Amino acid sequence: MSGVRLEVLWSPVHYDKFVAWGTEIFLYQTLPKTKDASDSSGIELSEMSSAQLLATNSNHHYLKCVDIYPKEEPDVLLAVGQANGKVALSTFGPSAFDASGLAGMELVPKHARQCNVVAWNRVDTNLIAAGLDRYRSDHCVLVWDVCSGVGGSGVAAVAELGLSDAAHSLAWLYSQPRALIVGMNNKHLKMVDLRDPSKAVNSSQTKAVHGLTVSAHNDYQVASFVDTQIAVWDTRSFDKPVLTMPQIKPVTKLLWCPTRHNLLGSLQRESRSIHLHDLQQSADDSADPSVLERSVKPGSASQITSFSWHPKHENRLLVLTLQGTLTDFCVFERITLNWSQTSHLVWTHGQNTLKMMCDSDTIYDSIGDISSLIKKRALLDYGLKTELKENAELVNEEGMKKLWLYLHQSKTLVKDGLLDLSIGTKLPPGVRSELRDKALLLCNWKFVHDTTAFQQIMEELEAEGAVTRGAALAVFSLRLRHSIKLLSTETKYSTVAMALSGYTEDKNSMWRESCTVSRTKLSDPYLRAIFAFLTADSENYDLVLNDGGMAVADRVGFALTFLSDLRLVDFITQLTDNLISDGNLAGILLTGGSIEALHLLQNYVDKTGDVQSVSLVAMRSFSPDLLDHDRTQYWINSYRDLLDSWRLWTQRAHFDIWHNRRTGTRPEQQIYVSCNFCGKSTSTQSLTRNKATYPRLGTSSNQNKMTCCPHCRKPQPRCSICLVNMGTASCYQPENSGTPTTKINPFDYWFTWCQTCRHGGHAAHMTQWFKEHLECPVTACSCRCLSLDAASNIISVSSVS
Repeated sequence: MSGVRLEVLWSPVHYDKFVAWGTEIFLYQTLPKTKDASDSSGIELSEMSSAQLLATNSNHHYLKCVDIYPKEEPDVLLAVGQANGKVALSTFGPSAFDASGLAGMELVPKHARQCNVVAWNRVDTNLIAAGLDRYRSDHCVLVWDVCSGVGGSGVAAVAELGLSDAAHSLAWLYSQPRALIVGMNNKHLKMVDLRDPSKAVNSSQTKAVHGLTVSAHNDYQVASFVDTQIAVWDTRSFDKPVLTMPQIKPVTKLLWCPTRHNLLGSLQRESRSIHLHDLQQSADDSADPSVLERSVKPGSASQITSFSWHPKHENRLLVLTLQGTLTDFCVFERITLNWSQTSHLVWTHGQNTLKMMCDSDTIYDSIGDISSLIKKRALLDYGLKTELKENAELVNEEGMKKLWLYLHQSKTLVKDGLLDLSIGTKLPPGVRSELRDKALLLCNWKFVHDTTAFQQIMEELEAEGAVTRGAALAVFSLRLRHSIKLLSTETKYSTVAMALSGYTEDKNSMWRESCTVSRTKLSDPYLRAIFAFLTADSENYDLVLNDGGMAVADRVGFALTFLSDLRLVDFITQLTDNLISDGNLAGILLTGGSIEALHLLQNYVDKTGDVQSVSLVAMRSFSPDLLDHDRTQYWINSYRDLLDSWRLWTQRAHFDIWHNRRTGTRPEQQIYVSCNFCGKSTSTQSLTRNKATYPRLGTSSNQNKMTCCPHCRKPQPRCSICLVNMGTASCYQPENSGTPTTKINPFDYWFTWCQTCRHGGHAAHMTQWFKEHLECPVTACSCRCLSLDAASNIISVSSVS
């Protein structure tokens, strides 16, 4: 096949067949390569496939263009454009098209000149268009209906376009089968609708009129070329190309990939590679697309003369070289990692899914993904439990667990939630006051002045195994003997218990000196605090207060017990600032329900991303004013959006119910019955309760029943059974009633109606009627109302005789 221009084309309907032509047309069938290599008649296309020559067509000379019939038939029918302008329909030997008269049909223009392009319509497969060179008194684009000329002497063109013009290329649109785009006269593109071929639907002045190709995925996406320039067009805005791509060498062929969006393949003159242009669409349609370009070298390093995309197999190319070598090649795409908002991880290669993981996979437990954790907790109604301490059981993070327990404990203790120390007083260390006692209760340090509480907390700590904390609290409450006894219960702390038993108040003793040196070598913060407290000089307890290993509540409780008011304020202020900046949830003990709590929780969200917990904590504990703060509402709305994205509608509804309960607001009524005459709601709830204006309207629920519209005074519809005007009272209570919403009338008295015929009546009457009848109770109405209603699933009409 060497010496002439060679072309190749996959069949659009026979996915294992293709044609190649130069002076003759060859039909091949692709086969998967087998281990048996004894058959030498096949042509090797790739490591995975080979081709078998099925037939050769030598009936036509001076071939210029070929297209394959796009309708599914067992045989291949070709449309062959020739140098004299004729378009011949041809097959490879006897076929099913012989009986229909299509095989051997010739479509002849009035004047002979070269046929540049021929194209079957992919939707109306009986239509075929041909683009011809210029002739001064003839049209350059002819469209034939091949079915109209079957059995006759000839086929006349059903449409003629472009008088005295030249057509260099043309292409049919997929979604508009009667429209095509034509490149004419080296100067413009025209979009024409065959229903009115006298004028162009759209046109653009350009020299890029060659190689027109339309994307199979988007009809508005068209590409063409001229010399070394490729132009991409948007037919919705046809004035100029949306993208122009200059190339190094003149372009000879251009094709959109039929299996991949926005992928355009091009071939340059004397090139050994196929150039791929991957168009990247922006989110804003008004912005111009960008393009990623790369080249692939299929098969040998020979010069490529043509290529064709496979119509169904993703990114599969058939390449033909100047020497006649055929290569079956697959363009490899990059492997992409996609992470959905539902926590699904998907690895894809083109249209193939390589691997997928969901949030139930064990890998999510190891990476600690906060979104999957939030979803699991939401399904367990986290944060919405009646008792605040129940929410602590649903979290694993120690800080958040302690926060829920603290909120439960402080619910009955805190009045205004504000940090309010009496900095005007100057009580000496160790002196009790009412404010300090309340603060100790928040720190769970009631045991300092209560023997019963002390015994209780010691038993709890011993049961939890928190021996060192119990020993420290015992020392801080000046119960040294109990501390030694508690440490002696653990073998590993027996040495520490022995050391404590040697305690003396002598500041110059060897015991104090030894403990001061050895204290820094202890790893347990509570053991360090014990010896720091016992060896402190001049009531300087900084070593105890500044030990970050101790719980914040214990440090604050210690300060409340042993510091003066002035030193206490300084310590609390500094500790509060540090906890806020660190986003430490234990700082809520100090900030309470103040504006500082917002800063603390925001820093916590910035560190962990746990917008769920801060939203729920704010909703369950903040005051209405703080709950309405912009930052709080941003957390709440973000969590709502998160629940919506996961389609957790039930959890979202429960969340909103709790939120409305806390804010004291009630959602407005969204569904109401409107009057047939004025269109306004028939409910009296929205009316101003003014007896002078509405003397008929009473204030009691028994007087809410009305038989007419409260606005226009027109009577309400009558029940189709009892013919009494409907007057079902509203089930929506006024906000100032002080009682929850209740249904003030039984359901049997409610007004129901058919959405189709608009007839209805009391619910009890209609239910009773349709137990014995199929059709509407209104005379001359044959509507089968119940069969159209969901209630028919409960009340079967199949038993009606």
